Amino acid sequence: MDFDWNQLLTVTFTLFAVIDIIGSIPLLHALKKKLGGLHEGKATLISGLLMIAFLFAGEKLLQVLGVDQRSFAVGGSIVIFILGLEMVLGVEFFKSEPDAKASILVPIAFPLIAGSGTLTTIMSLKTNFETSIVLFAILINLIIIFIVLKSLNSIEKILGQAGMIAVRKFFGVVLLAIAVKIFSSNLRELLK
Repeated sequence: MDFDWNQLLTVTFTLFAVIDIIGSIPLLHALKKKLGGLHEGKATLISGLLMIAFLFAGEKLLQVLGVDQRSFAVGGSIVIFILGLEMVLGVEFFKSEPDAKASILVPIAFPLIAGSGTLTTIMSLKTNFETSIVLFAILINLIIIFIVLKSLNSIEKILGQAGMIAVRKFFGVVLLAIAVKIFSSNLRELLK
């Protein structure tokens, strides 16, 4: 069997769009200031472990927990909605954890990077593509995530304070819209 590079490109770009690490830059920058750092390597590693775990055992894990994919997506959308509100309103809902290591997992690794949308997308991609293709796409996206996390200060210098505020507000609204879309589409199916 030959490796299909076109499929790898398709899956990589699909995950890149769903993860939306570029759109998360304002929130990540705000979290970095609030927490005093992001521990980029750990955040990337934890996100990667979550994605790979869901690639190989996602459906089974949710079944064991008694949670279906739609309920999982609705729960994740609520957290994303709250993060969007923080960005738009400038209000702090997620208080800084006394232990910065705990803040790496929530909200950075989950749901911001490896959120319910990403994890359910990975499970969906697995039904249409070879597991090896999806795995390579995850690894490529993890490299991009790490580079973006490491470059947050440079990005801030390029955009400046006013630019970061404008981008933060804009992407806050985008995050709210994504959360509403995930919530409504999955809730509709849950209520049927």
